[in-house]
Amino acid sequence: MIRRTTDLCMGARAHFHALIDVRSPSEFAQDHLPGAINLPVLDDDQRAAVGTEYVQGSKFLARRMGAALVARNIAAHLEGALKDRDGSFRPLVYCWRGGQRSGAMATVMDQVGWPVTVLEGGYQTWRRQVVSALYEAAPTLRVVLLDGPTGSGKTEVLKRLATGGVQTLDLEALANHRGSLFGAMPGGQPSQKLFESRLHDAISRLDPVRIVVIEAESSRIGARVIPPVLWSAMQSAKVIELTAPLQARARHTASAYAEISADAEALDNALIHLPRHHSNATISRWREMAQRGAFEALAAELMLAHYDPAYARAGEPRQAPMATVALDDLYPADLELAARRIAELMPLA
Repeated sequence: MIRRTTDLCMGARAHFHALIDVRSPSEFAQDHLPGAINLPVLDDDQRAAVGTEYVQGSKFLARRMGAALVARNIAAHLEGALKDRDGSFRPLVYCWRGGQRSGAMATVMDQVGWPVTVLEGGYQTWRRQVVSALYEAAPTLRVVLLDGPTGSGKTEVLKRLATGGVQTLDLEALANHRGSLFGAMPGGQPSQKLFESRLHDAISRLDPVRIVVIEAESSRIGARVIPPVLWSAMQSAKVIELTAPLQARARHTASAYAEISADAEALDNALIHLPRHHSNATISRWREMAQRGAFEALAAELMLAHYDPAYARAGEPRQAPMATVALDDLYPADLELAARRIAELMPLA
């Protein structure tokens, strides 16, 4: 018997051995339930062909064409991705609205003998849950922001805090971007909807009673916008500031951004797109420094002329930090020391 559900809490999703998204690859890439796998019953080209026939030709022929394609695709999944699943396999299947595509897959799975469940309302049920949590609910997280000038080791300290048992939320990892002009990461950014799905899932795993440490960001991380419920909590959060000498920050940044330094074209493109208040002569000098591999010196100049002034301007309306952790350097031992000091401050937050 095919079961149906609308319960998508973390515990309910964990009950299933697989979350199976049967939509087309392009729909899946735009957004999907966290942890879902894509086993489309129609790929993008097939879906377009069936839709064109349905609208411009014969509805009967479109249904017959679609049925044949769906049958072949489901058979391929049974003989491919699902071939090693035994009789105890418990899948949750969904499509766009919980209609024909998920129904076709679930019907076959039920005949196989798997205890299959269909998500009532499909992907849209999940999307409504995400929107409600991130756009309509009242802020509930107890947030402390880890702030500091560019290159002060915030991301690495955040990772060490998490390893040490402090509750954290890594927005840059969820957005796949370091939050600066030079912050692009391999693979590019997820769509806004997929970023929000990842964020909602991550927040749902947090203990609302405990403090969560988040790296201070602007309202955008690359092209992705922090939703209002979290942004509101961040704006009213207490702040711990991390500082380090300029040369230590420059060295640390040159190391942390090694992959973009190795991509001459990407680095040059980022320098070209710096704000216009920097003179052409200054940008030309920075581009020349990049071309000859003077990455640490370039990082130091960018901090002095671009990032540190921007950080000072952004900090003007903010409240004073509850504490400042000043480091002499940013080697691993220094970062570990910073994490320990910050962890000790949590009861005071």
